[in-house]
Amino acid sequence: MVRLRRRWALGLLLGGVSAAALGTTEPVLGRHRTGTLVRRPGPPVPAENRAPGEPWWPDSGGLAADDRQRQIQGYASATSVAPGESIDFHVAVNSASRFRISIHRLGWYGGAGARTLLTSREFQGSPQPVPPSDPRTGAIACQWPVSWTLRVPGHWTSGLYQAVFQSTDGWRACTPFVVRDDRRAAALCVVLPATTWQAYNQWPMDRRNGKSLYNGYGATGLRNPLLRAREVCFDRPYADEGMPSQFDKDQDAVQWLERSGYDVSYATSLDLHTGRLDPTRHRGIVFCGHDEYWSREMRLAAEAAVAAGTSLAFFGANSIYWHARIRPADDGRPERVVACAKAVADPDADGSGPTTTWRALRTPEQALIGVQYNGVVLTPQPLVVRSADHWVWAGTGVANGDRIPGLVGGEADGLRRGTPQPTGVDAAILSRSPYPAAQGGRRVQNAHVYETPKGAVVFATGTLNWTMALNRPGVQDERIKRATANVLDRMVGRSAGATGQGRPTPPTPA
Repeated sequence: MVRLRRRWALGLLLGGVSAAALGTTEPVLGRHRTGTLVRRPGPPVPAENRAPGEPWWPDSGGLAADDRQRQIQGYASATSVAPGESIDFHVAVNSASRFRISIHRLGWYGGAGARTLLTSREFQGSPQPVPPSDPRTGAIACQWPVSWTLRVPGHWTSGLYQAVFQSTDGWRACTPFVVRDDRRAAALCVVLPATTWQAYNQWPMDRRNGKSLYNGYGATGLRNPLLRAREVCFDRPYADEGMPSQFDKDQDAVQWLERSGYDVSYATSLDLHTGRLDPTRHRGIVFCGHDEYWSREMRLAAEAAVAAGTSLAFFGANSIYWHARIRPADDGRPERVVACAKAVADPDADGSGPTTTWRALRTPEQALIGVQYNGVVLTPQPLVVRSADHWVWAGTGVANGDRIPGLVGGEADGLRRGTPQPTGVDAAILSRSPYPAAQGGRRVQNAHVYETPKGAVVFATGTLNWTMALNRPGVQDERIKRATANVLDRMVGRSAGATGQGRPTPPTPA
């Protein structure tokens, strides 16, 4: 029998379980306080995906902007908003011309991948400057005027959205944002890694001005890590056409989750930081992408959630690696700057400690996730199955030693000997995959899962290529889809088929 967490079971006793907890896609019967049976609406995301869709970034019909010419680019005033709130868009057009902004919700939509919700009227665009970087921190913060303010309609469904800027002469760019659902607790909340998106953003990539938390440009026009910024600001476009680093893998996760009919809502890493996202309201939190930069507030919230029985799924790798500080813009607007000095000698260290690796702070990521980053994968490698009789692999047909091609790629995690790991839990290593590391030599990737006495499941794929196997044409793998569904179904209590099949192999360092 599927285990029911206490607060969910209590709902059954008090008059019926919601469609959200069940993960159903149709309305369910509930009982009004008068005793009358009423139909309650099912989860909004499956209903939203029955609407007709169209690609938000079609293969034809526009030219992608770039940072050399900056034909059209823009940024948003917030990373997330709730229905009824407003979000500003700041757009620059390099040769003065008119433009429109269209708003698209990303999802499954029968394979179309998005639905267009509205298109603005035409605006007159004008060039805007690339401001100089802050001489102390390297941050680049634009002060472009507001081009358009969107008040998010109350009926819009929580999701990952894209604002697309298109000029009348055919150039286009975009910027992402999230619409939250602060009123209703979905079974799963998907967290988009906004802090990591900005950390990697080197706008403008013009070989002169751009800076990220990784590189700046030297006199030769080549990237130089010695000239990197130690702060980056959301008040600027994302590089070139506006899609953040690894954004395609975030899209893969979103499409598969919505195609699979899960009851989901959406938030960003900044919502976890501020407390707008309370993980304990949900049965599980899905960190869908490359989620490398975490503030102290984010980590404490995730740890408290697991302690309370909320599950976590890490679909990427190299998560919770850097301790970051989130601060306001110079004019006081909150959550606009991500700071990471990447050194113990942090000139701006505060009560949260220096912005360096979590390992240097003696709180390694493995203590929460179960595994931790151990290298950059030089060339994609097969994931080698271990613990094939574990419930995660149930129904996949795999055997120990089976190789799933190309699944270990980008960056990888592994279980590290001598490093703290969760205690008092039921844990298993799900793969043991050797790979050639860009740092030299060969290392071993591990997917990992553990369950706490409170019923929380913490799952880590240990690779950046996992979500490609969920959704990407030509890369999809039915075994990975089934294993991922087993994990999420166990988190939300949706499927009795997720019960264990045999004892897991005890975790031992690779």
